[in-house]
Amino acid sequence: MTSADTPSEGRLTGLDTLAGEIVDERFKGLPPDAAGRTAGALAAERRNLFTGGFTTPVLALSAERTEHNLALMEAYAERHGLAFAPHGKTSMAPQLFERQLERGAWGITLAVPHQVRLARRFGVPRIFLANELVDAAALRWLAAELDADPGFAFACYVDSVRGVELMDAALRAAGARRPVDVVVELGAGDGARTGVRTEKEAAEVADAVAAAGTLRLVGVAGYEGEVPAADPERVAAWLRRLTGLAAAFDAAGRFEHLGADEQIVVTAGGSAWFDQVAEVFAELGGLSRPVLKLLRSGAYVSHDDGLYRERTPFNRVPEEGELRAAFTLWAQVVSRPEPGQAFLNAGRRDAAYDQHLPEVHLVRSARDGSIRRAEGVTVTALSDQHAWLRVDGTGLEVGDWVGMGMSHPCTIFDKWQLVPLVEEDGTVTDLIRTFF
Repeated sequence: MTSADTPSEGRLTGLDTLAGEIVDERFKGLPPDAAGRTAGALAAERRNLFTGGFTTPVLALSAERTEHNLALMEAYAERHGLAFAPHGKTSMAPQLFERQLERGAWGITLAVPHQVRLARRFGVPRIFLANELVDAAALRWLAAELDADPGFAFACYVDSVRGVELMDAALRAAGARRPVDVVVELGAGDGARTGVRTEKEAAEVADAVAAAGTLRLVGVAGYEGEVPAADPERVAAWLRRLTGLAAAFDAAGRFEHLGADEQIVVTAGGSAWFDQVAEVFAELGGLSRPVLKLLRSGAYVSHDDGLYRERTPFNRVPEEGELRAAFTLWAQVVSRPEPGQAFLNAGRRDAAYDQHLPEVHLVRSARDGSIRRAEGVTVTALSDQHAWLRVDGTGLEVGDWVGMGMSHPCTIFDKWQLVPLVEEDGTVTDLIRTFF
């Protein structure tokens, strides 16, 4: 896939076009009086989220907590000898891709072809597609992109002979000059998601790749988050199957076509079991070529107040550090129709709810602007544009702003096209553009 394991460096291209985008009614929560300004000009004004004209509901990303998370995972990967290609599907935000690359990421992982196209628009130099790719139109685009840029590194999954045949046919029809690097995906078990189920099937797919002149086998891959009834022992056992497959492929000479300075790719790692990935990958050695041990966790950049707060490996290894939830959804109390009930002006269109309902953390008084921890306030349901609150007590008034944490990161990001990056004192320092 590449002749070097050094992380990508330097700024991405085209980010200035994001700063030049006009702020208007397309973007939720932004100040009405900023309409017609560019996103960069609005960020340069360093307005306050609460007093600068922002309207509710508005999603805020903590600048300090995001930076903490970026630094923590950079240090973790380095400490454990892992290359890091964080999953970009989480944020789909080129500005955050750049920060991840600056913080030591080797490249960016993505899930579907249009995400790869977006990343290339902004100059991401190394992309790992953690999925099969059999779409002829997408392969035609990929062939042209690889041919146009000798420095572009790309690899994707394969898990079937038929998939290899479709890739080969599409690339031949496109006149591809560079082969597409592929890794055989090992499924996490019966009933799990994609990936071959047996080592015998893996070998058959690898044989098909070797027979296709348009593809090149560079390693093995999988996703341990799909291990049935996952626990540390089951996950570690599956990861040893994955590293064992890499060793077996190597012993069979399946990587002899790689150059002397190229690496065998072994990759796994979601956001719930990366401690097990680090432990098992550390055992892998003695192959004919160096190994690119590639971790792909993505949810860390914002973390959350639900799913990953519960499942993060740092709960098992607290000495390694602690991720911090960086999102707060601010909404306003618009109705108190009954003593124990209140309604906010944010609902399913604004708040992630696929894993857990939002959690109320903070209340900002409409009377004096003071912020306090929320007590006795619970989200019980969401309508399209309202959150239903149960209120134990009378300390919540119409007009108050309510700050909520949510789960999980992917479905938080994808509801917002421009997200204010906010310092602890409320100062908005940037606007993060997402593409979903």
